[in-house]
Amino acid sequence: MQVIDEFLRKHHITEIEAVIPDMAGIARGKIIPRSKFEAGEAMRLPQAVMIQTVTGEYPDDGGLTGVTDPDMLCVPDPSTIRLIPWAVDPTAQVIHDCVKFDGTPVAISPRRVLRRVLELYEAKGWKPVVAPELEFYLVEVNKDPDLPLRPPVGRTGRAETGRQAYSIEAVNEFDPLFEDIYEYCDIQELEVDTLIHEVGAAQMEINFLHGDPLNLADRVFLFKRTVREAALRHHMYATFMAKPMEGEPGSAMHVHQSLVDAETGRNLFTGSEGEPTELFYQYIAGLQKYTPALMPIFAPYINSYRRLSRFMAAPINVQWGYDNRTVGFRIPHSSPAARRIENRIPGVDCNPYLAIAGTLAAGYLGLTQHLVPTEPLANDGYRMPYQLPRNLEEGLTLMGASEPLASILGETFVKAFLALKETEYDAFFRVISSWERRHLLLHV
Repeated sequence: MQVIDEFLRKHHITEIEAVIPDMAGIARGKIIPRSKFEAGEAMRLPQAVMIQTVTGEYPDDGGLTGVTDPDMLCVPDPSTIRLIPWAVDPTAQVIHDCVKFDGTPVAISPRRVLRRVLELYEAKGWKPVVAPELEFYLVEVNKDPDLPLRPPVGRTGRAETGRQAYSIEAVNEFDPLFEDIYEYCDIQELEVDTLIHEVGAAQMEINFLHGDPLNLADRVFLFKRTVREAALRHHMYATFMAKPMEGEPGSAMHVHQSLVDAETGRNLFTGSEGEPTELFYQYIAGLQKYTPALMPIFAPYINSYRRLSRFMAAPINVQWGYDNRTVGFRIPHSSPAARRIENRIPGVDCNPYLAIAGTLAAGYLGLTQHLVPTEPLANDGYRMPYQLPRNLEEGLTLMGASEPLASILGETFVKAFLALKETEYDAFFRVISSWERRHLLLHV
């Protein structure tokens, strides 16, 4: 706590936002006066917070967190304390870990799930390195959910009417917003890298520098909130929906990943002569085999599967290839020392802790089971058959049947996660859409 105490004094903090990421990646927690936070009493929250759906409901199974709806202790991680740059008064935020009263971790905490996977790598002397890339859309303020989203008006007074991939001028349309985003990120030490305009109208992408998986998950978690807050101050929305607009490409969270020796830092995907190693191929094979069962994590909502369609800048299968953006797993052109795998399947709507844990879990299973990948694909992956689930229901079935993934991610977590997603699916299924009313009301 010394690190936290020094931070609070240095920045004259008056309040602390004590937060935990839930299953959806939403920040839950409490706003605590500094005096009470410094008193040292751990924040308590019901364990059921972790299985609250994105619509605010809970699974019917009351035994997922204990039939008495018990509390958990939320313990601050000193390495995560940061300023909140948009707060009126000096305010800090700190991410917490969740433990039971006997000190054991809460198994359904997304942060704990990622730690669990990283511990397996650590036991082997391996250290994963990741670098996420986040795509998102800027849209006009939309107060009516029945109306489609539209691109916002930029500095020219006009909204984008066509696609402007990699256009500098299209990014310049929103310079004041991005200046605030970069300033907010700099204050929070989020270490974002490049900014580009993606394919869709007012669709942007920001890349992160490579680093430790838990640290990167924390930064992505905070970054999403930062972008939304900055956009609101410029009278627009930033959305991390996977497929927010009809006819436009979806938004992904590509995860670049490599594996280094924990002692030497040597890239274990590259041999002494610069050639790909067996570990490299085994890791790819693990991604190929287990990604279909991880789709409820990589594509967690009904909307997520709208993104995964042919010729829309998103993969539809688990093929891999060298510098091939039409497949699920791309091997970017790089030096041997920087050899890495890009998982292009997760949507940006995923929980970053769970998505990173899932992709590392699949790679770990490939390594420990000595799996063999298919041959790399050198042609168009969009013209090959679908290999990924086409909807959430199919993905939940695959995930529930995968014992190896349950053993890596934790059986308690998988059971709770499946129950939560099934509850969300049931809530969606009860809704009658405008499409159904438009096309079925008077024609069937």
